[in-house]
Amino acid sequence: MDTTTATPPTSMPPAYVPADVEARWIDRWETLDAFRAELDPSRPPFAVVLPPPNVTGSLHLGHATNGTIQDVLCRTRRMQGYAVLWQGGTDHAGIATQNVVERKLRQEKGLTRHDLGREAFLQEVWAWKEHYGNTILAQFRRLGASLDVSRWRFTMDEGYSRAVRKAFVALHERGHIYRGKRIINWCPRCLTSLSDLEVNHVETEGTLYHVRYPLADGTGDLMVATVRPETILGDVAIAVNPADERFEGMVGKHVRVPMTDRTVPVIADEAVEVGFGTGALKVTPAHDATDAEIGQRHGLEAIEVIAADGLMNEAAGPGWTGLERFEARKRARQELERLNLLITCEPYRHNVSQCDRCQTVVEPRLSEQWFVSMKQLAARAIHATEEKRVRFHPERWESVYLDWLHNLRDWCVSRQLWWGHRIPVWTCEDGHVHASETDLDTCPTCGKATIQDPDVLDTWFSSAMWPFATLGWPDRTPELERFYPTAVLSTARDILYLWVARMVFMGENFVGQEPFRDVVIHATILDAKGQRMSKSKGTGVDPLDIMEKYGTDACRFWFAGAGTSGQDVRYVEDKLEAGRNFANKLWNASRFVLLNLPSDPGELPDDLETIDRWILSRLEATRETVTQAIDGYHLAEATQALYHFTWNEFCDWYIEMAKPRMQAGDPSVRAVLREVLYGVLRLLHPFMPFLTEEIHAQLVQQGLVPVRETLLHAGWPLAHPERADARATAEVELLMDVVRTVRNMRAELGVPAGKKAERLVIQAAGAAAGLLEGVKALVATLTRSEQVDVVTGPVDLALAASGVVGDCQLWLPLAGLLDREKELKRLQKELEGLDKEAVRLVGQLSNEAFLAKAPDAVVAKLRSRQDELGHQRAVLEGQVKRWS
Repeated sequence: MDTTTATPPTSMPPAYVPADVEARWIDRWETLDAFRAELDPSRPPFAVVLPPPNVTGSLHLGHATNGTIQDVLCRTRRMQGYAVLWQGGTDHAGIATQNVVERKLRQEKGLTRHDLGREAFLQEVWAWKEHYGNTILAQFRRLGASLDVSRWRFTMDEGYSRAVRKAFVALHERGHIYRGKRIINWCPRCLTSLSDLEVNHVETEGTLYHVRYPLADGTGDLMVATVRPETILGDVAIAVNPADERFEGMVGKHVRVPMTDRTVPVIADEAVEVGFGTGALKVTPAHDATDAEIGQRHGLEAIEVIAADGLMNEAAGPGWTGLERFEARKRARQELERLNLLITCEPYRHNVSQCDRCQTVVEPRLSEQWFVSMKQLAARAIHATEEKRVRFHPERWESVYLDWLHNLRDWCVSRQLWWGHRIPVWTCEDGHVHASETDLDTCPTCGKATIQDPDVLDTWFSSAMWPFATLGWPDRTPELERFYPTAVLSTARDILYLWVARMVFMGENFVGQEPFRDVVIHATILDAKGQRMSKSKGTGVDPLDIMEKYGTDACRFWFAGAGTSGQDVRYVEDKLEAGRNFANKLWNASRFVLLNLPSDPGELPDDLETIDRWILSRLEATRETVTQAIDGYHLAEATQALYHFTWNEFCDWYIEMAKPRMQAGDPSVRAVLREVLYGVLRLLHPFMPFLTEEIHAQLVQQGLVPVRETLLHAGWPLAHPERADARATAEVELLMDVVRTVRNMRAELGVPAGKKAERLVIQAAGAAAGLLEGVKALVATLTRSEQVDVVTGPVDLALAASGVVGDCQLWLPLAGLLDREKELKRLQKELEGLDKEAVRLVGQLSNEAFLAKAPDAVVAKLRSRQDELGHQRAVLEGQVKRWS
């Protein structure tokens, strides 16, 4: 490996400085083409598709979190020997991109797209895309994402566009795509239909109008509550629930529609909720989805009174035509009051739909659009999940996903935009309609000239083909044969329906197989108050800023854990600070090891000491935990295990315990240090690639590990089940408990850290005595004691601090360390703590309800602890007498 730019071990700075490392390793990986997917039949395939961010987008915390999760999976599988493809790319983002370019045209040239015309405008969009479209790729690069950039795709690439056309035509020919008039989300400003994800539901303070509808026969009236009185002009019925006794005898009668000269029937429909509002529902099929369904069931006319631009149209009647819809609402209130039909107006807080791009209030509109009939297609996606061919993590999302599929409406796939995949349908003047994969100048039926449909496809139609269209479909490419289906999809819950479900049924329909086996739904990172982050509210966080401040590795370590924690998490910078401290901890520990290891520390000997066998056993346990956690997509468990092992067991304990032997030149401890450090770096690499690559380069340069280009080429640590050593683990845990207890005693008594005790006496028996006798020199070093005596008989020390570890008693003579009164206070405080715990245990063990429900093992453990407390209390009471 070329390490000419690596820092020599002896000059490693005392702290890890990410800015000095990250850019260099990004360049190094790219120079080596380390992330290229190879069509190697000798290795198992592992493919992941990056949810394509909008070409207009920039990296946000959701991208960073999801990107980190996927990168951890891909780096791990590469190290495990898989042929890995992490497929990336961007989505053309129809409405978002068109809005960006239209705004740019207005600001720079004072023009609209209509001033330019369709072709000239599209040239402007393509020019913008070529200039700005790869911004997010550079930001993913900064994250350390190991994407195969040689295969980067765009949803309007020539090959991808061919796939989209083929899919549309095939669905059209099979009868799954039709043109019809239905209620859709409509933006009166953008003048296009919208997908559900392009609509924000904003809680708004509105007004609920209670309106009187007189019965046509003059026998009374019905009261209806509405927040949109302007739509009364389009009412075609009043609906009540057939089970609602309040309206017995009303069904079949007619009411006069306020502000009009029309009468409409009172009908019965179970869609009306008995307990909602007044119980009587005005039915306006052209302006409400539920009303439209009621209208279809009862064969009612749909009267559209609000035009596409949000203005009242001629059907609204004289005096209303041309009024903006919200002005019409004010006018309706005035008219209803004048006619004495407005009973009350009351404040009403409700969700109002807004266009995600321009914040215009969305209009439910009856519009002629292209739809995908979902019943048969959804059934395939349902079966794939019910048969566990597609599995969700966390599993609770499966029921949410299936519930949506079971209640799915037909999918509106047309958009009234210019930027996007133009719908491949041509119509001649005689009305012949043809869908075609190639452009049609003349009608195949009659030979007359044709006109292509002006609309474009919903962006989600093309992105639903992402897992297989990126691999070359409709051609049977080697990539498609090798990497489809992909292994896992990691994504946000926001697009569980709009994207995940559609990918499943599109994959089933066109490739004959589900596009992935596992779906990981990552957590959402919330602001400090537990709310969704918002740039407009100033609560957004730029991941590039925090990566600059804390280092990319620290951020990635938190992203991976938080993103798979199973629930949404709040953004707290303390977590990033902890990640940075962790990076520095490993850096400094590695620096110490490198400074104290010769270039050839030798192989691991067979006759290792207890602490060596313990750390190797703990390394093996950590390897198993981390491997299983990654396999199960529980990265939070992996980060917790890595943090605990690296910081606590390796750095704080083993290295400290190993120092005397290192200084004495013990070859076995050097071999163990090298083995454990190398293992830690490989386990941590998927999470913290920059830090681990830099330290690994130092190991290679010093000849401590085999020469490898990168850690990706070093391989995942192999399993060593023979290293599992329960005895060594128990013995070292006893040793650590003894040291912790003595350190706590010293701290509570206020003994200066640098002051050594003349003597430490440990009263022990059996195996514990033998173990502690063998490591008493180590105990002396770790407890800052001049001498350690392990005794089995009685101990009679007049002035000594004492503690209990299991069956062992610890005595720290305090002559010259502490006065008698302080030790008495400490002992009394410890006795009080034991008494509190004893009272709690008595309460639990005398609670019949608890005893009836608690497992026998839990009860047995509590009784054992109760006996242990009694023993410890007797020991402490004896110590109090001795000091009194």
